[in-house]
Amino acid sequence: MSRIYSMAYLTSHRCTPPEAVRIAAANGYAYVGLRLWPNAPGAPQQHLLGLPTVLRETVAAQNDTGVGVFDLEIIRIGEQFDPHTWDALYDAGAALKAKAILVAGDDRDEARLTANYARLCEVMKPYGMTADLEFMPWTAVTDAKSALRIVNNAGKPTNAGILVDALHFGRSTTTLSDIRAIPRDLLHYAQICDAEAGLNFTTEQMIHTARCERLLPGDGSIDVQGLFDTLPADLPISVEVVNFEREKTAGPTEWAATCIAACRPFVEALPC
Repeated sequence: MSRIYSMAYLTSHRCTPPEAVRIAAANGYAYVGLRLWPNAPGAPQQHLLGLPTVLRETVAAQNDTGVGVFDLEIIRIGEQFDPHTWDALYDAGAALKAKAILVAGDDRDEARLTANYARLCEVMKPYGMTADLEFMPWTAVTDAKSALRIVNNAGKPTNAGILVDALHFGRSTTTLSDIRAIPRDLLHYAQICDAEAGLNFTTEQMIHTARCERLLPGDGSIDVQGLFDTLPADLPISVEVVNFEREKTAGPTEWAATCIAACRPFVEALPC
């Protein structure tokens, strides 16, 4: 079965939004993911918010190529959370016809985190995007069970979602049974990459791998095949492979091509 691929921000982090769209089109991706809001103050991002020229150029690239925007990054739900902090991100998502916004949960008070996730979903509804909660072992949402519990306790809003990243599957207590337990209507896309699997990494090591040193599928020890055999066969695939060392010898276009080629064998069924 042929899959729908999105080129995640981390795969194209060297590109502006319109560049990412055109590189995606040249390499068989139907969508891109854009990080228009940094994951921490001063951290890397793609600059578009408040820049109408860049927005127009990105929309023009979409119209020229047919490549859409799948997800935008990133909203972090911390102790002091106001969903309207990200109003500019919602507006950009509507203009780009994005499908989802990636959400991280940082508040260790799970009841408050759950209530704020429900508030976020309500605020996002008019914009037509899902709020996809990603479990990451160093955050307050450590595994798939935690993500599902939060979404269910939030009342399972109609635009709720759970994002499965192969890296966090391989470095959390999440099992394939936990993945199977996620209802299909909460799964909108999944992120693919590889790394050394295990539970003995420090927070600093986990964050470094996630942001700087992911591996191509098959180059690590995560059960990438088992994971994507378990996830729905029609689920869109976000190709999320960043590796600063390997990228030193590959430009953005070459890297985009290398990444999608390495992912295809793990998510496309062989012909009978």
